[in-house]
Parts: sequence; C-alpha cells; structure tokens
Amino acid sequence: MRFSCVLLVLPFVLLGCDRAKESAGEQQPAETAASVAVEEMDGVVAWLEVSNPSEFARPDTLVSLTLNELGVTSGPLQVWQGEAPQATQLVDDDGDGQEDRLVFLTNLEAAQIRDYVIDQQDIVQDLAKRTQAEISIKEGGEWQDKVYVGGTFGNVDQVTNPPQATDHSEYIRYEGPGIESDRVGYRVYLDWRNGFDIFGKKTSDVVLQDVGQDGYDSYHEMSAWGADILKVGDSLGMGGYGYWDGEKAVRVSDVQQQSAAITANGPIYSAFRIDYAGWNTGGAVVDLSASLSMQAGSPMVDVNLHTSEPLENLAIGIVAHPGTDLIMGELDITGEAWSYMASFGEQTLFEDNLGMVLMFRKRDLIEQTRDESSYVLVMQPRGRNLSYAFGALWAGRDGEVQSREDLEAFLLQEVERRTIPPRIRLKTVASEQMNGLAPIDISIRLANSEMERRGDSLSLSGTDLFDEHAANWTYTTGLLMQAMDDLSIATGNPLYAEYARRTMDSFITDDGSIETYDADSFNIDHINSGKMLQRMYAENQDPKYRAAIDSLARQLENHPRTSEGAFWHKQRYPSQLWLDGVYMGMPFQAGVGVMEGNENKIEEAATEFVIARSHLRDPETGLYYHAWDEARVQVWADPETGRSRYVWGRGLGWFAMALVDILDVIPPEETALRKPLLAMIPELAETLVQTQDESGAWFQIMDMPGAAGNYREASATSMFTYFLAKAINEGYLPESYAQATYKAWSGLVNEFVAVHADGSYHLTNVCMVAGLGFGRDGSYRYYMSEPVVANDQKGMGPAIMAGIQVSELSN
Repeated sequence: MRFSCVLLVLPFVLLGCDRAKESAGEQQPAETAASVAVEEMDGVVAWLEVSNPSEFARPDTLVSLTLNELGVTSGPLQVWQGEAPQATQLVDDDGDGQEDRLVFLTNLEAAQIRDYVIDQQDIVQDLAKRTQAEISIKEGGEWQDKVYVGGTFGNVDQVTNPPQATDHSEYIRYEGPGIESDRVGYRVYLDWRNGFDIFGKKTSDVVLQDVGQDGYDSYHEMSAWGADILKVGDSLGMGGYGYWDGEKAVRVSDVQQQSAAITANGPIYSAFRIDYAGWNTGGAVVDLSASLSMQAGSPMVDVNLHTSEPLENLAIGIVAHPGTDLIMGELDITGEAWSYMASFGEQTLFEDNLGMVLMFRKRDLIEQTRDESSYVLVMQPRGRNLSYAFGALWAGRDGEVQSREDLEAFLLQEVERRTIPPRIRLKTVASEQMNGLAPIDISIRLANSEMERRGDSLSLSGTDLFDEHAANWTYTTGLLMQAMDDLSIATGNPLYAEYARRTMDSFITDDGSIETYDADSFNIDHINSGKMLQRMYAENQDPKYRAAIDSLARQLENHPRTSEGAFWHKQRYPSQLWLDGVYMGMPFQAGVGVMEGNENKIEEAATEFVIARSHLRDPETGLYYHAWDEARVQVWADPETGRSRYVWGRGLGWFAMALVDILDVIPPEETALRKPLLAMIPELAETLVQTQDESGAWFQIMDMPGAAGNYREASATSMFTYFLAKAINEGYLPESYAQATYKAWSGLVNEFVAVHADGSYHLTNVCMVAGLGFGRDGSYRYYMSEPVVANDQKGMGPAIMAGIQVSELSN
C-alpha cells in the first residue's frame, strides 16, 4: 500500500506543564499528552517546547521566532503557558511597518523543559517596561553656528545629524541614541567621537526618558537612578567599533553623514540602528550600518555590523584604564563557540568597581591587541557582516558583580548561554498541509525550496548564503547534488539533475582540473563530490570528468594511512580514522576500482568498513564511536583504545549510508568482499531500532537521550531512515524492519520538516558540524556546543534521499 505521512500533531507538548530532563541514559518518552485537535483550540498557530541545556538556571531567556516560521504573516500573537500569558512582543526588524518576529521571555530552571502554545489573541498590554531605546532631539529653536539654541527635547523615530552638528551641540539629548534594560543603560555619541558610554543604574525601572532633560551636567552626577559612570576619552569606550590600521583603532569619525533610527522599543526587547555613510577608514571608504539591541534581564548589547563592501580588520574594544585587569576567555575551542575579553577594576568616574565585557565567536577573531587608549580585538567579518556583544556590570548596583570572581562566574555562564542556546521543538498549524503527502512529494517540496533558497550560490564564484563563504569544492555540495540527481531518477523530472550537473560543472575546467580543490591537504572529505563526477562520466564519457576523477583517485593512492591500511581523515589529523571518512571516500574508491578494473582498490574500500568496525564498535551496545586515533595521543582519544568518547549520531549516519551505498558499486560476484558488509547491516539495524526515540527520531548523542542539552537531530535521523529503507529495498534487511522505517520517516517529518507562511519547506534542528581536535575536545559539552541550524546540506541531502527510499518501500 502507498505510505503517506502521519497526521502532524504535536506529540511532545504537555500544555501548562514543566518538566526536567531525565538522568543521562534514561529514555524520555516523547508522547507526554494526547494529541490536541486543532479545531478544539481556536486560533492556535503553534506549539513549542523550550528546554534549558545547562545545569544552571537561565532566568529571562529570550526566545525569538520569525512569523514566517510560525506560519503566519501578521499578528496579533500571544504566547501562553497553560492559562498564563507570557511576556510577548512583536518586532518589526526592517522598519517596513510589518511585524517580522515574535519574542517572549521564559524562566528556565536547570535542565528544565517548558511547553507553550502560541495563538492569535491580542498581546497582553500591561507588561512592565523592562527595556527602552530612544533618540531625542530639540525642536523649536535654531542653529547658531554649531550649537542649537532654544527649543525643547522630543523623542523621534529617526534623525540624520545636520552637517554643522558636533560634540556638545546641545541638539541631541545626551548626545546620541540610548538603550537600556532593567540592569544597565548605554549611549552612543552621534558625532565625530562615536564614543560608547555607560549609564550605571541603581534601579530596575527604565530611566532614559528623564536623563539629560535639564542639560549635560546632571547625568554626570550620582542620583537616585544612577549616573554616567564611564570616562571614554579617545578610546572605543564600552564596546565600540572601528578599523584596525595595524597600530591603532580608527574610530568611525571621518564620515559624510550619520543617521540613527529606533527599530524596536518594547517591554522586553529594544533596538536602534546607526547608519554611517561614506566612512573613511584611512584605506577605504565604505558605508557602515550598526544594529544594537537589548533584552530584559540582561546587561548585554548585541551588535550586528554590516559594511557596503568587504572590510577586513574591523576593530572592537573597551577603554583601557590604568590599574585594570585584562581577562581573556578560552580560545582553544570550536570556531562557533563564544569567548570574551573583559576588564575589571576601579574604572568608573566614581572610583568603584566595574566589569566591562566583549563577547565574540572564536572563528571571527584575528588577534587581541591594544593601542594607547583601548583593549582591542581585531576581527574578520563574515563577508560584510560581523556580530558580537558588549556589556557592563557595575558594582554600584545592588546584586551586581562586586569582584573579579563574580565577573568571571558571569562570563562562564554567559559564554554557555550564547554557545549553547535553548533547545527548540516547534510544530505549527501551517505544517499540517503536509498531512497525507507521500514521502516522494515531501522530498520534491524540500528540493524545490532548497533550489529556490540557494540558487547558484553553491557554484564556483558563488557565495554560500548560510556561512557567507565563497563556494568551493566541498563534500556537502556533492551530497546535496547527489540527492537532487536521485530525485530526478525517482520522478523522471530532469530539473533536479540539471541543477546538480550545472553546479558540479562549474568547478570542472575543460582539461578536467577541479577549481578550489587542494589535493595536497589529503582531506578525504574532498573525495565525496567525486561520486557525482562518476555519475556524470557514466552518462556521457566526457574526458574532462574522467580527468577529474583521476585527480581524486591519485589523492587516495598517495593518501596517508594507518598501519592496517585505513585512510587518515586528513593529513592534519594524523593516524585518525573517522566514521565520516568512510562515507566520503570508500564508495568512490570502490567505483574507481571498478572503472579501472583494479580489484585491489575495491578491496581497500571494503576493508575500511571492517577496520572501522573493529576499532569503533562498542560490543555491548552495538553503537559506533565517532573516531579512532591509532597513536592514542589526541586529547579526545581513550589512552587504551584510542576511541573517542561519545556516539555522535551523524557520524554513525555517515557509516550507515556508506554501507548500503558501497554495495551498489561492489560487483555481486565479489561475494567475499560483500559478505562482511552484508553482515554489518542487520547488526547495525537492530542497534538503531533499540536506540530509536518514541518520536521515531534519534538523538545527537545517541545513547544519552536524557542528558541536559541533548536533542533529536535531523541529519542523523534522515541518514538512518535512508539506511533502513534502502536496506529493505535492496533485500539486505527483511520486511520486519519496515515498521521501524515508517516510524523513522514519521519522526523525520513531524520533528524536523516545517512549512513556513510563504509555502517554503525547511529542515530544522540540524547539527551544523562536528569534528575532533583543534579546539574540539570530544567532550559531551563539545557536541552540544556546535550550532543547531536549519537547511544545512548535511541534513537536507539525506532527508531528500530518505523520502525517495521510503516512497519506493511503500510502493
């Protein structure tokens, strides 16, 4: 019978209930409540589960969801926990008068899970205002040279500084836009100084509306609400930005025009934007846009910088006062993890303790340095964008940090809050349009949406829209294009194959050279895209494809290996066999062996699986660890076995897909080579069934479903679904595994496939990347620290493939 996807309900929501993660190793049931019919919940648009991945409480956690992903185009919207309305706000990010995002606050105890419903009721209006952004200018007076005389202050949504305006022109109240939370406030000088200053607050009330109404002097004196507490001078002040010229930070001073606009001014989230036209850095002239935002309960300001042209060596920093301690965070971490630079000491105008903090992603840092007035971080933008955060923690406020030890404790928790955000499970009414769709139809919609999103951005000379890097020869492109090609074969629609071939062709020159490919790095990941070249060569025998295949084959001929002949993952990862590499290289290597009539290469490819099983499979659980270090010297390796310590879902997913794919290549008559591989398939399938969650999905760390921060992960679930369905289709598994396979497909769709308001299809909760070494210590926290994203090719490709195989199984 034809299999269609199950009714999309939200099996994980227990309305109005809080839960705590169960202890590590214990299975947490996915179905905690009966399904709730939508028609019984009038106006509901989504159900949401939010979990705290930390072993410490996270009060005032801000959850942000776009209206598009919620499946709606406008408000009103209100978040509820049971009968209790939650602090909710709609945000218009682009200033077009239409709301773009919903944000709400939740208080999470350690490892707590909380469930919410979002409906279309009006937002509760009696929220206490805990954030504010404003800019106030004088009106009713006149300019006399560079000073505005007379008039009164009034708040405006936007201002462009007149050309005669400068410092102390008495035109803008407290000299620029201001922003505050219930913990601290800040102002930015909208003049040539571009200084960033701190309003230390003694109260949790918003105060900016009253600051500076009587002139400049009053807020420099301590009052009941607090005061301006920082001496900025010629520095970057509190978290300011500029350009590093090799010796000093060049502030954003030499500009043609400065404008500021309030983009949000709500009870729990506020923001403003400053646009600098024609900034002369001394070496280039660019436009710069800076967006600054704050949320309730936090002293931190999130900053997003965007330049009109790529500009390296952006500088961010904090004033370097004499006698302060400079504190640097950990840098031996993964690239997307957050770290910090901070200072602490008696550095206020009132000679009391102040901690100043800059937070950044390790990948973006070029160096830490200083000039005469500032501690500086030199940063590498991603394309034309850079994101970071700054914050001040003043000892003059009751309950705020009083010592360096207090500051360091805050920093450690803030790093974890940013590196490991709350885990989100979302199901929307809009996604119910998938009800009744066959698996192949969902694969088609995923593929169509992916092509629409990416266009030719993955082709040579393109820019990957997701990581803002120039497109290059990489395994993920080959994976996605193979899925597109599979879909063309399954549907008879040439559109997908044409897209795949156009993308792959962009890297292949007429003589068969592969653009951006570096053979000397001996990176086995580079081999995976060669499988698409093998398909293309088989179709038309174009010699340029054969030449490209031969180039990749030569890499494997010279590739470093372990003493047993297993291929190293990369030259920079000596003596290491990773599960990932088995998928990346072995089906291609077997294909080269068949093409050349070289049985030794076919045998090498098959033997890699046997070696991997011998070193990475746990005989008690049947699960495979991520990697093995033959030298047993890596920080992540067990000193006795050489194995890494955790079972990473996608790592085993790569191995599982490789098992069923290589059997397409190894000729049937090679029974001796096929036999051990065929034996591994039911062995692994049984293990997968035993570790499958009740939802049908699998977890990021497969054998620790109840551990704090662990989450159901889309790419591993897609890969295992593909493995099970294809193994049944090819006769490697009996039909008795069909039920687990359909359950896996239902879990994949219900947990991870989302339909947005614009009709596009998305794959959520994909682990962006995971590896070992070079700041990646293989700990449980490391696997939790890698970003969880949507529509990554490592999930999208296998999800499309899984739908094709399940569709074939159901037919």
